[in-house]
Amino acid sequence: MEEKFKEFKPTSWAIDNKTSIYILAIIISVFGMISYNSIPKEQFPEIVIPTIIVNTIYPGTSPSDIENLITRPLEKNLKAINGVKKVTSRSIQDFSSVVVEFGTGMEIADSKQKVKDAVDKTKSSLPNNLPQDPMVMEIDLSEIPIMYMNITGDMTLDKLKKHAEKIQDKIEGLKEITRVDIVGALDREIQINVDMYKMQAASVSFTDIERAISAENVTVSGGNIEMQGMNRSIRVVGEFQTMEEIKNIQFKSSSGAIVTLKEVAEIKDSFKEQESFSRFNGKNVITLNVIKKSGQNLLDASDKIHTIVEKLQKDELPTSVSIQFTGEQSKFTRRTLEELNNTIIIGFILVVIVLMFFMGVTNAVFVGLSVPLSMAIAYIVLPGIDFTMNMMVYFQTAKRQNGYCTSIESCCRRGFCTNFIGYLNNRCTFCSVSILAGYGW
Repeated sequence: MEEKFKEFKPTSWAIDNKTSIYILAIIISVFGMISYNSIPKEQFPEIVIPTIIVNTIYPGTSPSDIENLITRPLEKNLKAINGVKKVTSRSIQDFSSVVVEFGTGMEIADSKQKVKDAVDKTKSSLPNNLPQDPMVMEIDLSEIPIMYMNITGDMTLDKLKKHAEKIQDKIEGLKEITRVDIVGALDREIQINVDMYKMQAASVSFTDIERAISAENVTVSGGNIEMQGMNRSIRVVGEFQTMEEIKNIQFKSSSGAIVTLKEVAEIKDSFKEQESFSRFNGKNVITLNVIKKSGQNLLDASDKIHTIVEKLQKDELPTSVSIQFTGEQSKFTRRTLEELNNTIIIGFILVVIVLMFFMGVTNAVFVGLSVPLSMAIAYIVLPGIDFTMNMMVYFQTAKRQNGYCTSIESCCRRGFCTNFIGYLNNRCTFCSVSILAGYGW
């Protein structure tokens, strides 16, 4: 009786077309390397949290009044939104926060718009003297800074801020960066400290002073004029340029007398009350929080930022200005990526070492090549399914590769190496390696 064997047709085709298999393997390797260099690399994947937060500020109000005047009217309309899973709120002194949680099937943009519509509907029930409208915001993990740049120097914070703004403008010009926030800096403020006794003696009110300053500090359009066959716009610039211009503002009092601002008030070029603070190594510093665009390459952004800083320190910034980087996500991403590459190399070496005793060096190398070849296929597929190289992909890839090496070793221990020898009886069995690579991923 003739013994029949079940034929695996892809392997038979690979044996008959070894040249095509070699070319296919080379093409996969080349495109895999190209895709690896171009695919965005991030620390975290893009995670959408279907939660919207509504914050309202009402200074000078107790928690009970905040709840009755703001929180409850907002909750009433927010709960009526279709798709809302849960609404929680918190009322504290001067502040109300309402958290709206939607189902996972809701689009975050649509959910945010529905919340905004509900808040607009509630405005008529809210107090009329709110300093600003309720703020509607979403939870976006891409807003987490990728690095913190601490700027120090032997100078005051206001002078240090000028250098920080110069660095901010350069970094925000990168396509990978959404914005750069400045923390710990002083904001300039022109203070007009009115003397109550002088103001009463001159019959001047706060409204007179406010109206006089706002009327002078404006830039208005003066219309158009035709010159040499061309229409040109005329602009009257009235914004203050110096402190003397502010001090010499003149206006009429209620008695009809002409009053100069410096006669009833002290004008100081000062700073706003500091609301944000940043310290590094026990010193007050200015910190730049760098926020990357979602889906952009973290490593490229970090390298470009370091290049910009090095160039600025060399050519434009004073030698006393020092910039220290903290909280760099790129360091962890780069280290994880190196560990993944090392896993691929070690997996290839271990597979070859284990199999060379049973199958010979040549066939063991072919099987071992399925480890990097499977990674090349993965790198080609990832951009097509809109994935980036992030921590989750690193972990799953390393896990799959380790599992593949373990399964090869298990086959050898159980005496199943004849299966590999049957498929790899000559050099033209690269098709089976490609199939192993596919299942390895």
